[in-house]
Amino acid sequence: MKSIENSLIVLLLVLVMAQGHSQNPVISQRYTADPTGLEYNGRLYLWASHDIDGQKRYWMNDITCVSTDDMQNWTDHGEVFKAPDDMPWVTQAWAPSVVEKNDKFYMYTGDGNRSVNVSVSDSPIGPFKGVGGKPLITKETPNADVEWLFDPTVFIDNDGQAYCVFGGGPTKIQADGKRRKNARIIKLGDDLVSTVGEAVLIDAPGFYEGGYINKRTVNGITKYYFSYFTNVGTGMNIDYMMSDNPMRGWEYKGTVLQQPADNYNNSHASVFSFKDKWYLGYHTRKTATDRNVDPKIALRQRSVSVDELFFNDDYTIKEVIPTHEGPKQIKHVNPFEKNEAETMAEQSYLLPGIETTVCNDVDGGRMITDIESGDWIKVSGVDFKDGAKTFEARVSAQNYGAIEIRLDNENGQLIGSCDIAPTGGLKVWKTVTCAVKEVKGVHDLYFKFTGQGADMFNFNWWQFNELNQ
Repeated sequence: MKSIENSLIVLLLVLVMAQGHSQNPVISQRYTADPTGLEYNGRLYLWASHDIDGQKRYWMNDITCVSTDDMQNWTDHGEVFKAPDDMPWVTQAWAPSVVEKNDKFYMYTGDGNRSVNVSVSDSPIGPFKGVGGKPLITKETPNADVEWLFDPTVFIDNDGQAYCVFGGGPTKIQADGKRRKNARIIKLGDDLVSTVGEAVLIDAPGFYEGGYINKRTVNGITKYYFSYFTNVGTGMNIDYMMSDNPMRGWEYKGTVLQQPADNYNNSHASVFSFKDKWYLGYHTRKTATDRNVDPKIALRQRSVSVDELFFNDDYTIKEVIPTHEGPKQIKHVNPFEKNEAETMAEQSYLLPGIETTVCNDVDGGRMITDIESGDWIKVSGVDFKDGAKTFEARVSAQNYGAIEIRLDNENGQLIGSCDIAPTGGLKVWKTVTCAVKEVKGVHDLYFKFTGQGADMFNFNWWQFNELNQ
């Protein structure tokens, strides 16, 4: 009996560690939802709605951006668009979609469920500013009279023609006895800030919201995919259709993602590629659930996850099984160059963990803030090669503290500890250094913060120095 009890304890610990040490969600320092992805200059950028802490109804008015070059460690770029500051004619910003043309980035968002709007930036990390002075699509747009006018997805085809999918709402029975159908697609002008012609119905079975369109070309054959959230019957899944033409010929094919166990309400997914692999972005309520947030609040405190997506030989999509581990890391982190502290795979979000904000150091960017004793961040897959001898970090401090450098888990081997003394305040920056024990090869790297008081110090960047230099 004792051995059985011990086995159960070990199993429980394994399950707890598996839940606590995962890469999904990809960001936990803010609540995020409705992700969309785009590859640009060797990085995958992910934009998402920002669920404000404690919101009791959906009232998202800014857009969060994160990016990665290895699919495990994500750089937090903060809020890259805010309404009405960046778009005076709207009050909210929901469910972004971003495309790039001629080194300009066009972001499409919903003003709640009332209209589709477009903003533009010279950079994928913003700032995005509204253009046109009015909505791009309203219910006055020809054939755009849908229940909920939101959830835009834009893509640019091989011939340069751009399309926008939008719409949502319950499939209610109308006065004529027919169900209202709320999915639409419309052509955009060459300027990407105007529409052409009238919207066309996409007759998607059980369509509710979160329509997303993408294309894939293999051996010269292009297929279009329309995925969407459905809550018809007992299923609350991401289903999809396929076509050879984005404006017509759609055929229902099945389910991309069944409702994850740590989600229990709306879902919104997107399909995107990076480095010749395909991925599914979606959201759950995992972070809020892990934090034991009141379910009524947790309903509107979502977190974005990403998993790899695969296709069958007949071009159909294999059903995605959600994981806590997330996608495989596709490259190692180089510790011998300057790395931003806000680039991480995980953080100690149950404490409740760190925050990030605009950095007030000379190099700008962002920084880690709200650091308390016991907080930590993880950087996945760091390649120390033949060894490191010293470590340096850029900090500003108002209290005494330390950065413990540990391997493979937050309580793993301690290879060094950088003491931090007050620098003169959180706006006064200093580079601190310390020696490290011999470390070689690839490890997950943990920075564990210790000390006293709240908001002990800010953390901008870090770097190791090679043993043989």
